[in-house]
Amino acid sequence: MTLNQFLILGSLLFSLGVYGVLVRRNAVAVLLSIELMLAAVNINLVAFGSLLGDTMHTGHIFALFVITVAAAEVGIGLAIVILIFRNRSSVNVDELDLMKW
Repeated sequence: MTLNQFLILGSLLFSLGVYGVLVRRNAVAVLLSIELMLAAVNINLVAFGSLLGDTMHTGHIFALFVITVAAAEVGIGLAIVILIFRNRSSVNVDELDLMKW
């Protein structure tokens, strides 16, 4: 596969993630869309790392950092969603007005 195919795949995944964040109203679906965007970034990092042929595997290392941050984001995000569901009995993003006065 060429670099263009990886970049097209990454851009399609990222676009689907952005669409999911903007359109979905369920907080869990929004978190999944964010994870999809992070997966697209990982594909691009590994593709560019392979293209440059770096011996230090910089693209792969950055992809591992992104995976680590994504795992922490999912853990914290799901904990927040569970707390909101316990208090509001809904995880609809439109109904979340906890910060309003």
